[in-house]
Amino acid sequence: MIRVFLTIVVPLMVPTALYLLWITIFAAPRERATGGWRSVPWLWLTTAGVLSLVIVLFVVAVGFGTRQEGVYVAPRYVNGRIIPGHIEPRSPQ
Repeated sequence: MIRVFLTIVVPLMVPTALYLLWITIFAAPRERATGGWRSVPWLWLTTAGVLSLVIVLFVVAVGFGTRQEGVYVAPRYVNGRIIPGHIEPRSPQ
């Protein structure tokens, strides 16, 4: 659950959170009174969130994990038990 939160929810919300923080700190008093919601550029924030999500998912997919040498054996049902899928090392030839 934490992985889903960190790789999907956080990248989508960070641009909006940063923008709202910026509005809260640096906005004119008139914009603070309305909360700055009228002038929020939702299209740009959504685009930035989706772009950051794509970048994070690409980095996670490409940059992490190790290559495993061997042959993948699919899960199977044997003698009333389910044997989970696994990778068996290649036999030396």
